Amino acid sequence: MTLSTTEYGTEREVEDPIMQVRNASVTFDMERGDSRVLDDVDLDIQRNEVLGVVGESGSGKSMLASGLLDAVVDTGVLTGELTYRPKDGEPVDVLDLTDSELREFRWEQVSMVFQGAMSSFNPVREISTHFVETLSAHDYNVDEGMERAEQLLRDLYLDPDRVLNSYPHELSGGMKQRALIALSLILEPEVLVMDEPTAALDLLMQRSIIALLEDLKDQYDLTIVFITHDLPLIADLVDRIAVMYAFEIAELGPTREILEFPAHPYTRLLLKSTPNLGSPIEEMRPVEGSAPDPVNVPSGCSFHPRCPLSDETCEMQDPAAYPVDDDHHVHCHHWEESAEAIPMADDAASSDAFADHDVGTATAVARGTNEQPVVSLSDLEVHFEQAKGFLDVFSSPDTVKAVDGISLDVYENDVVVLVGESGCGKTTLGKAAVGLQRPTGGSVEYRGHDIWDVRESGSDDMTWGQIRRSLQIVHQDPGSSLNPHRRIKASLQEPLKRWNADLDGNDRKQRILSLLEHVGMSPAEDYFERYPHQLSGGEQQRVALIRAMLMNPDLILADEPVSALDVSLRVEMMDMMIQLQDVFDTSYLFISHDLSNARYIAQRTGGRIGVVYLGELVEIGPPEQIIHNPQHPYTQALRWATPELSAEEAEGEVDDSPIRTIDIPDPTNPPSGCRYHTRCPEAREVCRTTEPESYGASDADDHRVACFRSVDDHEYWNSESIVGDD
Repeated sequence: MTLSTTEYGTEREVEDPIMQVRNASVTFDMERGDSRVLDDVDLDIQRNEVLGVVGESGSGKSMLASGLLDAVVDTGVLTGELTYRPKDGEPVDVLDLTDSELREFRWEQVSMVFQGAMSSFNPVREISTHFVETLSAHDYNVDEGMERAEQLLRDLYLDPDRVLNSYPHELSGGMKQRALIALSLILEPEVLVMDEPTAALDLLMQRSIIALLEDLKDQYDLTIVFITHDLPLIADLVDRIAVMYAFEIAELGPTREILEFPAHPYTRLLLKSTPNLGSPIEEMRPVEGSAPDPVNVPSGCSFHPRCPLSDETCEMQDPAAYPVDDDHHVHCHHWEESAEAIPMADDAASSDAFADHDVGTATAVARGTNEQPVVSLSDLEVHFEQAKGFLDVFSSPDTVKAVDGISLDVYENDVVVLVGESGCGKTTLGKAAVGLQRPTGGSVEYRGHDIWDVRESGSDDMTWGQIRRSLQIVHQDPGSSLNPHRRIKASLQEPLKRWNADLDGNDRKQRILSLLEHVGMSPAEDYFERYPHQLSGGEQQRVALIRAMLMNPDLILADEPVSALDVSLRVEMMDMMIQLQDVFDTSYLFISHDLSNARYIAQRTGGRIGVVYLGELVEIGPPEQIIHNPQHPYTQALRWATPELSAEEAEGEVDDSPIRTIDIPDPTNPPSGCRYHTRCPEAREVCRTTEPESYGASDADDHRVACFRSVDDHEYWNSESIVGDD
């Protein structure tokens, strides 16, 4: 949008659309009927704006992205009108372009960044080859283009020489994603469509890329369409938000309007279901029901089966766009009643968000002083030797110190949430804790027994089978942990047959059906007979959790159990885990890269959050301390990287990063002293040479931090700063 002055001297926004979409629909002809995955969408994308498109999985977001480039996959049919309006020249009817004109349009005018950077690069070609081929295919001067590529990579905080001469597998996920952004901009497009570009990345990398996009937009005069299921992530980046539901745009308006005054019932429920650090825990609720099948979308308003305001009008009449404000529109017959029917969290209540945690904190302190741990890790080390290449047969292998000297106790009915970036050692630590990874140093004890001694030598009162049954795991991807060729009943009956041989077939069935009903999979008889592919991601994860619980375990390693789910389903899944904990008296070692999820489950259960960095536990404590009083600079960086879901944040720019470098150091060669000193904005000379111990961090007995800054009289305070020396 541009600004003009009215006759009264005030400024108003003047629409200057760079792309216009009218009645856009995408259909696929399937055996069971026509599948409409985009349904009569109207949308104007304004020049130089950042438009966010959000919604649940399967809502049509990615199909809209493909439609903007007329790149719908084969067998899909795109109809409607798509007009591109260049800065200079006549409007272009995109759907009327020839094949050669369309190839030119796609990367020279409108470019796209896909979700999976690894699948976007040819694994047997260097990154530089991808740039050269793109430039050559569009008849660009390769030498000039590669100079631009190097500058783009530098703007994205990458070393051009290293990146361009590397193969995709030699770069981290964040480096590959930034290289892909540079490749998408190499032909100087005006519009950049980004389809879940940060979904597979850690919070710090996500936040860093969001900050980089702010600079790239201004520097390269871009219009950006950012598609995501994670609304908090883009709240402070986008100018407007389009909320999609059932292949349509349900609501569209300025970011602050959508966050502060959402009008559509779905938008309000979506905001209430999203885990975030600012809202009271008790206000977070899952969106009831499920999104419709594209072959069988409900008549009238497609949201009416899940909407608390629906009536006969909603069932019969598809709502048009009602104006909430000049630039805020909503497709809902009863939008004026939605605020009263679905109240949002009171801003003032956020200050009391941790009021109900006092009992939980007291319980956690008591566990540490009076109880024997269920699992105790003592100075645990897990070191791996990296595989050598063909030409490296005469050199010593590099050693990755995945876990390096961590001590941690987990008690009865306890919850410990481990957070940190990918590669920091969270999963390796968790697998070692449940006996799935043999340590190279230190010990793992289950109820006072060293589990590896029991496995090798046995014990008079403990067997390896008892340990394996008592220590279970729920994987991040439930689809890969369930046998695709076995019905759900077979997968769930197996642990009961093995560990409860006294139960007959009917008893096993009734126990499983009862649990399926308990977790909301009703009618249970129906789910009992299904195969994994006939379940949604959330349903598969429920089955995986039930299977672990049927062992009556003392501890479950939940490895990113909600990260693959829609934001709207995460609260529901965590609530179910808490309910099952109460039924089975189990403990969780919960792994997450998302501090919002960590805060939710730790606060609800009176648990603790542990922060892991390069194989070390750098801070651990109650959630209110970790979130509101973080002591380690790395924890503070994770806190910064966790986006807030607030109108106030939406008005400002992305804050400056509290980390000095985006990329995590090489785990085969970790920094000396404090391992975080190479990225820490508070680092001093002593941090280079001396490794910090674990110190008491606050008045809370169970809040500890490995940072010199928590000690008032430490030599750190007289040491010279090293910030700026790199």
